[in-house]
Amino acid sequence: MRNLLGGPGGDVAEIGGAVCTAFRQTPSSALFNRALGVGVAEPATEAALDEIDAFFAAGGLAYGIPVTPEAKPAELPAWLEARSFRRGYAWTKFARKAQAAGDLDHKPDLRVEHLGADRAEVFADVFSRAYGTPEVTRPLLERLPGADGWQCFVAFDGQTPAATGALFVAGSVGWLGAAGTMPEYRRRGAQGALLAARIEAGIAAGCETLVTETGEPIDGRPGASYRNLVRAGFEPQYVRQNYLSSERADTSGTQA
Repeated sequence: MRNLLGGPGGDVAEIGGAVCTAFRQTPSSALFNRALGVGVAEPATEAALDEIDAFFAAGGLAYGIPVTPEAKPAELPAWLEARSFRRGYAWTKFARKAQAAGDLDHKPDLRVEHLGADRAEVFADVFSRAYGTPEVTRPLLERLPGADGWQCFVAFDGQTPAATGALFVAGSVGWLGAAGTMPEYRRRGAQGALLAARIEAGIAAGCETLVTETGEPIDGRPGASYRNLVRAGFEPQYVRQNYLSSERADTSGTQA
């Protein structure tokens, strides 16, 4: 294991091809405490699941295991359910070609700025307040602006920061994430403006494909984020189910 946050409380380990992140200060968050890539780089095994469980149990943490449709073996979901994992809120994965975004109906009175390391605290503060993340995540958020591969943006109403969004580029693929809007600025086109800015940044960075995700439609009704992504030309690729280790596990990212 190595320290994740540069301070107490955060650890990461690679187990059976999966990356496991553990934040002791958020014991019920399955967004921060989770095992990513189970069954992807290599087929999952019961032994690896035992080791993953021991990693989180050592800190008394509830955790999540996202499972893609391609995860191997096919018995993985049944294995997790036999271990009393329950299905949580699933996410839809989206992709689009890196080409011009077109008109996303963003409001002209919201100005989007690219923030470097010298303004990292602005990005971290707005996202933390908009998304409701625990204070323990601030050091990690403050590392993103200016970090290799990362481009961070904030939408402003005049001089007031209203919303955030980030782009991470790895080779020819760009991932769009860290989207959060202050409650008083929702439904004003902030995320449309940020989507356009990040798509343009991805094209400039040489991306061929852009990917992102948001919650799957509930009762067949897509949420605002889902509609924004479709409007921006993203197409749903698959649903990634989140399996939760216990009833207290929460995928919102706002629970400590």
